[in-house]
Amino acid sequence: MTTPRDLLIVAMDVPGDRPVEQGDLSLTLAGAELADLLAAEAVTLDGDRIVPRLLPATGDRLLDEAGAALVREAPYESVEDWLWRRGRGLAAAYRAELGREERAAGQHHRRLSRPAGRAAPADSPARRAAADRWAFHEPVLAHLAAAVGIRSEPVQEIPDPGDDAVVTVLAAVHGAVTELEAVRQRRRIEDAAFDNVWRYP
Repeated sequence: MTTPRDLLIVAMDVPGDRPVEQGDLSLTLAGAELADLLAAEAVTLDGDRIVPRLLPATGDRLLDEAGAALVREAPYESVEDWLWRRGRGLAAAYRAELGREERAAGQHHRRLSRPAGRAAPADSPARRAAADRWAFHEPVLAHLAAAVGIRSEPVQEIPDPGDDAVVTVLAAVHGAVTELEAVRQRRRIEDAAFDNVWRYP
């Protein structure tokens, strides 16, 4: 399994302080892909620029697709730009892929009492692997989950402090999610102001 798939399953199965915003999840999945590509030595970072290397076959269709989507010409792409470009609609793509795999394996979602919009992942090896990784507080997964509000307590564990590339990716994810929330806040304020104009002519 990959970090993006584990993150999606955790987002579906672990209660958070607030509903997971799909835009936040998409940005964070793009960061999870980049973390896995770094771990596979398919990319390196030059500052905040993603420098592609030879792409090994990961065995995961979406992660291979992410590798194929890298900008391969200098000055390359910044981590932030990657998150916004690759992240567009990514949560829906991962959810659809997981659903296809579960249908192919003849698995069915369990019907559990959950908040509206939170579907239960299938009881599958993939779900158990993600749950194990979550239970062991794996640092990269924990930080990515925190970015979308899945856990309320501070993440004490940090990735290898010598791995500046992963730290750069995680910082960019948190920054992008914060920026997206600021955009949503501005829109809410603008919508409220517009409503007030019509309510009180």
